[in-house]
Amino acid sequence: MEEQTVGEYKQVIKACKDIFLKKTKDYGTAWRILRLASITDQIFIKAQRIRSIQDKGTMKVDEGITGEFIAIINYCIIALIQMDLTDNDPMEMDVETLEPMYDQKVEETLGLLMNKNHDYGEAWREMRVGSMTDIILMKLLRVKQIEDNAGETLISEGVDANYQDMINYAVFCLILMGFAK
Repeated sequence: MEEQTVGEYKQVIKACKDIFLKKTKDYGTAWRILRLASITDQIFIKAQRIRSIQDKGTMKVDEGITGEFIAIINYCIIALIQMDLTDNDPMEMDVETLEPMYDQKVEETLGLLMNKNHDYGEAWREMRVGSMTDIILMKLLRVKQIEDNAGETLISEGVDANYQDMINYAVFCLILMGFAK
C-alpha cells in the first residue's frame, strides 16, 4: 500500500507543481510581498470555500473544490518557501530558482507523510473528505494562533509542521476524490 500512496502522492504533486510553475511564469513571484499571516489567510479562504460547498452541496462560482485543494497545497508550499527567504532575497525569482525550492519542500513533506503513514497504517484512506477539510481548517486556526503569539509555542509543533500536515491532508483529499487515477 505504501508504494501506491507514494505513486498517487507524486501524481497529485506533479499536477500541483505544473500549475505553480505556469502561474509563476504568468504572474512572477508577486506572492513574495505577502507576510506569512497573509498566506495563512489565503489558505483559510480556500479551505472555508471547500467547506461551504460541501455543506451547501452547490456552488455559484464555476470553480470546483479540486482547484481549491490544489491551491491549498501550493499556498502551503509557498509559505514553507517564504519561511526560508529573507527580505534580502529578491522579490522576483525565476522558475529555475523556485523549482528546486518547491521540490525540496515536497520531499520534506512526503518524508513526514511516510513516517506518519507508517505509524497510522493509512487510516486516512478510511476518512471522509469533509473530515479532512475540517482538520485543515483546525490546523489553520492553530497556525493563526501561533502567528498571533509571534511564533512562540510552549509544547506544540510550529507553523511549518502544520503547513506540511495541511499539504498532506489536501493530497489525501484529492486522492480520495479520484484525482490521482
